[in-house]
Amino acid sequence: MTETANRTFLNYIGGQWKASISGETVPSINPANRLETVGLVQQSVREDLDEAAAAARGAAKAWSRLSGAARGEFLYKAANALERRLDEVATVMTREMGKTLPEAKGETARGVAILRYYAGEGMRKVGDVIPSSDSDALMFTTRAPLGVVGVITPWNFPVAIPVWKMAPALIYGNTVVFKPAQETAVTAALVIECFEEAGLPAGVVNMVTGRGTVIGQAIIDHPHIQGITFTGSDQVGKQVGMGALKRGAKYQLEMGGKNPVIVAADADLDLAVEATISGGLRSTGQKCTATSRVIVQSAVYEEFKRKLLEKVGQIRVGSGLEEGIWMGPCASRAQLDTVLGYIEKGKQEGAKLLCGGGVPGGEELRQGFYVEPTVFDGVSREMTIAREEIFGPVLALMKVDTLEEALETANDAEFGLSASIFTRDIGSMLAFIREMDAGLVRINAESAGVELQAPFGGMKQSSSHSREQGQAAIEFFTAIKTVFVKG
Repeated sequence: MTETANRTFLNYIGGQWKASISGETVPSINPANRLETVGLVQQSVREDLDEAAAAARGAAKAWSRLSGAARGEFLYKAANALERRLDEVATVMTREMGKTLPEAKGETARGVAILRYYAGEGMRKVGDVIPSSDSDALMFTTRAPLGVVGVITPWNFPVAIPVWKMAPALIYGNTVVFKPAQETAVTAALVIECFEEAGLPAGVVNMVTGRGTVIGQAIIDHPHIQGITFTGSDQVGKQVGMGALKRGAKYQLEMGGKNPVIVAADADLDLAVEATISGGLRSTGQKCTATSRVIVQSAVYEEFKRKLLEKVGQIRVGSGLEEGIWMGPCASRAQLDTVLGYIEKGKQEGAKLLCGGGVPGGEELRQGFYVEPTVFDGVSREMTIAREEIFGPVLALMKVDTLEEALETANDAEFGLSASIFTRDIGSMLAFIREMDAGLVRINAESAGVELQAPFGGMKQSSSHSREQGQAAIEFFTAIKTVFVKG
C-alpha cells in the first residue's frame, strides 16, 4: 500500500493535479485513532471550483461526440485500475472512514462492478422510433447529455456513491465536477487517480475538495453546471434543490431514511435477528438504508428481544483494520456527538436502554470515536429516536399487536427510503409490498441491501423522487430529444 499519512492530496482540474488557490490544507483524521493523519487535503475556494467548471465545460462537446462504446472503453479501463488497487483503496477507506476492512473491500469491489456495468450501457439503445402521422416522415427519440454535472457525495460510501453517480454521468456524455465529503477526500483522490490512469481526456472528470458551504454552494450556484446529483442530509439536500431550481438546473437528491423492519408473529426469528443486526449496526449504522426502527408483533416480541440482545452482546468493537472486529468507530467526532445526543434524548423521553448507550472502555479504544451498539425498548412513535435519522448503531424496538398496526407504525415517518419484513405468510408479504411507503422494500432480508443494476431511491422526504443506478440513471443524466425527419 502507498503510504498516505505525509502526503498532500491535490485537486484534479483539467487533467492536472493542482493545489488550491487558497494555499490551505486540512488533515483527514483516522476515526479509529484521532492522533493519526491519513493525509492532507485541499481547503479549496470558489475560484478553484470556477476553474474546474470551466475545464468541464471546455471538454463537454468533444466528450459528448464520442460514441457510447468509446466512452465505455474509458470506464472499463477505470474499472481495471480500481480493481488493481482494490486492497490499497479499501485500506485507506477503513483508515479514513472507519468501516471494517472486509466492508471496505466489498464496497471497492462494488465500485469496480458499477464501472463495468455502465461501460456496457454505452452499447444500449438511447431512444425509440415513434410512428408519425405523416407517412413520408420518420420520427424517433434520442438522448442528449445535460452538459456539466456537479456530483456532491457523503462520507459513508466514499467509493460506491461517487462511482454510481460519475459512471452514468460519463457514459451518457456528460462531464463531471466532483466534490467529495471532506472527511473522505483521500479515498476520493485515489478513485480519481483510477480515472486518470484510464486516460480520460483532460477536463472530463474534475475533483475539488473543501467545505460544503464553499465548494458545495459554488456547485449549486454555478451557471455552467447544468445538473447536480447529491446524496446527504435532508436539510442540505433541500438547500441544493432550492438553489438548483432557482437557476433552472436539473437536480437529483437522495437524502435521509428512518428505515423500519417488521417482524411478524410467524417470522423466522433467527433470520430476523441476524438481518436486523446486519442492517442496523454494520458500518456503525452509518447507512441511509440502515435499519433504525424494529417493529415486532407482541406474540414474539420477548423471544425476539432475547435473541437480539444475545447477538448484539457478541459484537466486537474496534479498529476496522483488526482481524475479527465487527463494528468500527463513528466517522468523526461530530458524528459521535450526534449519536450520543440521540441516545441521551431517548433516555430523557422514557425509552428503556437495554444495552450499550455509551462509549466503550479500554485503552486501545480511547483515541477513537467509538460508541457501543445500542438497543432501546419501549419506544413509542412520538419519541425523537423513532422519528429522526440518527445515523448510528441505535435500534429502537417497538411492540405492535397486528400486521395492520405494524404497517401503520412503519409508515408513520417523514422518510420513505427502505423497509423490510420477516414473515412466512404470502398475504402479509403482498400487503407489505402494496402498503409500505418506501422506494425499496425487501422480504425476509435486511433493509440495507441495494443492487447496482436496480433503480434506487426513496419516497416522501427521502429523495427528489428520481432514481439512481441501473438503467433508470439515464432519466436524470440525459434529456429526451424528439427528432422528426421529412424526406
